Amino acid sequence: MAATLGPLGWWQQWRRCLSARDGSRMLLLLLLLGSGQGPQQVGAGQTFEYLKREHSLSKPYQGVGTGSSSLWNLMGNAMVMTQYIRLTPDMQSKQGALWNRVPCFLRDWELQVHFKIHGQGKKNLHGDGLAIWYTKDRMQPGPVFGNMDKFVGLGVFVDTYPNEEKQQERVFPYISAMVNNGSLSYDHERDGRPTELGGCTAIVRNLHYDTFLVIRYVKRHLTIMMDIDGKHEWRDCIEVPGVRLPRGYYFGTSSITGDLSDNHDVISLKLFELTVERTPEEEKLHRDVFLPSVDNMKLPEMTAPLPPLSGLALFLIVFFSLVFSVFAIVIGIILYNKWQEQSRKRFY
Repeated sequence: MAATLGPLGWWQQWRRCLSARDGSRMLLLLLLLGSGQGPQQVGAGQTFEYLKREHSLSKPYQGVGTGSSSLWNLMGNAMVMTQYIRLTPDMQSKQGALWNRVPCFLRDWELQVHFKIHGQGKKNLHGDGLAIWYTKDRMQPGPVFGNMDKFVGLGVFVDTYPNEEKQQERVFPYISAMVNNGSLSYDHERDGRPTELGGCTAIVRNLHYDTFLVIRYVKRHLTIMMDIDGKHEWRDCIEVPGVRLPRGYYFGTSSITGDLSDNHDVISLKLFELTVERTPEEEKLHRDVFLPSVDNMKLPEMTAPLPPLSGLALFLIVFFSLVFSVFAIVIGIILYNKWQEQSRKRFY
């Protein structure tokens, strides 16, 4: 029979175990307890990821609402359920969105999206899909999967309905990405093809297992992968180098239904900060930008709107216009009188 330890025995045993631990391990334990999520290694040994809770969302969905203290805001028909946040129900003409209130100033990041699209519609009788955003403006309803057109930033679209009837090379649902500086419109009739960076087929409707999408932005390299086969393995979808995204934009997700509909649910959004080593040359190349762009892809220039005129400026313009008009009339009368005098002299 094992001997039982009294209070003093337990204290001495705990002290021996504590003293046997290495100091660095204890420090790591304290960091884990303090942050709630420790660093995780990603890739080839030089990249680590850290969960950023101010940009993340998971059950039980605390901090979601319309209050000033909320980290996430709902818009339109979006509603919080116990197991998910429903952007739009399986009903016609609905739209909803979920937006983070905190701008993201991370240089390199990875967003993991756990979502579900399901409904009663049969083949090609469902729509329209959902979008994940990293944009300058937030909470702006519009026609592009529930968000504004001519947005500024990055949009990743999970499109479930083919609008272009003649195309045959694509199988829907289809994932695509678009970078916009505010000058481009999303072409619904052609499913965004004129402005997309790339895409892939993603059969994500009415699945009985979890579906995930990851958007990774590292060293101006945009990578989009998916886990939709129930195998817990990431599969490549889009990879684009030379993508320049400013810092300080907002993360969000939105959805819209029209004549066709689906349930569009978001289960979790998890943003990770990625720490990446850079050479001095890369530091020079990867300086902050102020407008989204893609290398080797010409985006139309944005013309800045003229600032509105103040009351004083408007008054001065009107005043001097009137003075000039009066002056021109006076000069015209003088010239006309001289012309008449010269005409009379000719007759005498």
